[in-house]
Amino acid sequence: MFGFTSNDIGIDLGTASILVYIKGKGVVLKEPSVVAIDRENGKIQAIGEEARLMIGRTPGNIVAVRPLRQGVISDYTITEKMLKYFIDKSVGKKTFRKPRIAVCIPSGATEVEKKAVEDATYSAGAREVKIIEEPVAAAIGAGIDISKAVGNMIVDIGGGTADIAVISLGGTVVSTSIKIAGDDFDEAIVRYMRKKHNLLIGERTAEDIKITIGAAYRRPEVLTMEVKGRNLVTGLPKTIEVNSDETLEALREPAMQIVDSVHNVLERTPPELAADVYERGIVLTGGGSLLSGLDALIEEKTGINTVIADNPLTAVAIGTGKFIEGVKGELKK
Repeated sequence: MFGFTSNDIGIDLGTASILVYIKGKGVVLKEPSVVAIDRENGKIQAIGEEARLMIGRTPGNIVAVRPLRQGVISDYTITEKMLKYFIDKSVGKKTFRKPRIAVCIPSGATEVEKKAVEDATYSAGAREVKIIEEPVAAAIGAGIDISKAVGNMIVDIGGGTADIAVISLGGTVVSTSIKIAGDDFDEAIVRYMRKKHNLLIGERTAEDIKITIGAAYRRPEVLTMEVKGRNLVTGLPKTIEVNSDETLEALREPAMQIVDSVHNVLERTPPELAADVYERGIVLTGGGSLLSGLDALIEEKTGINTVIADNPLTAVAIGTGKFIEGVKGELKK
């Protein structure tokens, strides 16, 4: 055997981050889906974590961009280069043969969007490409046996999209993909700080607030943190104290939009499968599911037991990798 021989790779192509799963090794890479580009010559300066650190801190000629918007490709050329960089970083450039890659995308992606992902993955060095829907990958990664004729409900909340689906017999029965997710939580906090405190903050600060004291459901005890930004009245830097009850107010609207979509999918679910979901509960995956109290909010509004998967951040990547292992025979020409 020569080093990397399995050549099975699963990629969670997310708006906020990209995860790469390799058969036998697990998740080997998790980096932000960010690319820093020199505007003057179009050259890529940095990719991944290095580029993320440049957001909001770059000179005028260097811009940090996200080539994926709301789960789909917004810049094909940059996505292709980013994918190639992450694949090479994961498996090494001197591989025995080109890898077979499964990539997951939002369940609401159009055929054109699917084709763009497929083409970009082939161009990045894949031998064969299999596209898998995010909720199916999330369910497999969360340890759910999706092959049985039993209804399972998955709510996968990423950076750009939230995918909600009821899965049975290995496929999606009812689903919806909404463009409300982690990035929208950040934007809601930015808007709130501007409106309530006349304080202008950046994306990274908003994300810090969300992770540290963010809440979709009232926390048992009120948490506070200091937030630095620019006072919109004086134009000078300012530090204020913000508490978790304020984030509850700021995040109410996007959190309720996710709850409404869960409700909508349940209403369209066939009665037998709806009964299964009621019995088995709702499983949350994705980074957005880690927002404090989101599971409690969904449970309160639907009356169905709601739990967060054991590995919410890596569930989709693991599921994508396990999926390609399962369809290996089918993929062989």
